[in-house]
Amino acid sequence: MQQGADGGRARLHRLTTSVTWPVTAAVTVAFVAVAPSAAAEPEPSRRELAEERRKLSDEAERLTEQYNGLRVRMAQARRAAQGAEKNARRQQEALEEVRVKVATLAADSYKNGGADPSVAFASAADPQAVLDRSATMNYFARQNGTQVALLLQTMQAAERARKSAADRDRQVRGLADEAERKKKSLESRLATIERKLNIGAPLPKTGKAPAVDPDGASAKAMGAVKAALAQLGVPYSWGGGTPSGPSFGIAQGSNIKGFDCSGLTMYAYAQVGIKLPHYTGSQFNAGTHVSRSRLRPGDLVFFHQDLHHMGMYIGKGKMVHAPQTGDVIKVSPLSGRPFAGGVRIA
Repeated sequence: MQQGADGGRARLHRLTTSVTWPVTAAVTVAFVAVAPSAAAEPEPSRRELAEERRKLSDEAERLTEQYNGLRVRMAQARRAAQGAEKNARRQQEALEEVRVKVATLAADSYKNGGADPSVAFASAADPQAVLDRSATMNYFARQNGTQVALLLQTMQAAERARKSAADRDRQVRGLADEAERKKKSLESRLATIERKLNIGAPLPKTGKAPAVDPDGASAKAMGAVKAALAQLGVPYSWGGGTPSGPSFGIAQGSNIKGFDCSGLTMYAYAQVGIKLPHYTGSQFNAGTHVSRSRLRPGDLVFFHQDLHHMGMYIGKGKMVHAPQTGDVIKVSPLSGRPFAGGVRIA
């Protein structure tokens, strides 16, 4: 009796299982079919986009100053290559002159000394003159022979210098091209983020420039301050060094308009007759270093350990500067930035 009951329960379990499994499997398959293959990535918030823009702008400014530094090095390499080329040509010309002299002396020596020296000496109306001429020719031949050897060595050294300078020029040009490609990539990424944030081109600000107390600053320093403040509202521009037209430096004809941070200070001091390189690293070594507590209007102020941002102090803890891409020349406080040093130019 018990065995019959057990057999019945077993048959019931098998029947239930055979019905339930296909149904469960069908439901599972249906669920998998309608479920998305992967969860969609959530769109970044405005705060996240703004933070990404800030980071990219900072990276862009750092890259801009690296690029400016490469442009300075490229100008130096070009001048070195041109100087080495001129020196090599001068040495070649000097060598040719000496070769002509030696050839002339050799020809004279051959014509005058073709006969037996003893016969020439004995038959000469003035034997002493023969001796003097012979000794003089031999002396100059030896002297010029030595000069030729020295000139050959100098010419070879000049040629090596020319090739080295040309190689350095090509190397720096390659680095500058690479920086330019990175800059364009950053520009594209920034433009994408700014479109998402609905940020358009900066509108020029025509606010009145603040009055600046000289506070002991020189006339030239105050002239540079005035020139910088006159650019308030001009857009930030990577590699820019003038409010309109081509920038200074090696990029003649580049038609870059606006300023980057070192371009603004370079332009301002150029207006008072002081030439500065278009690079924060070079400007940091262009004058006398002063502490933050001793800053005067016109002093250059630098930020970050790698000096990738700078401005011009105007007093009362403020500076005029070109902040970053998407912004304009403005007056801002020094505070809130990692101060790296001050430099007095005039």
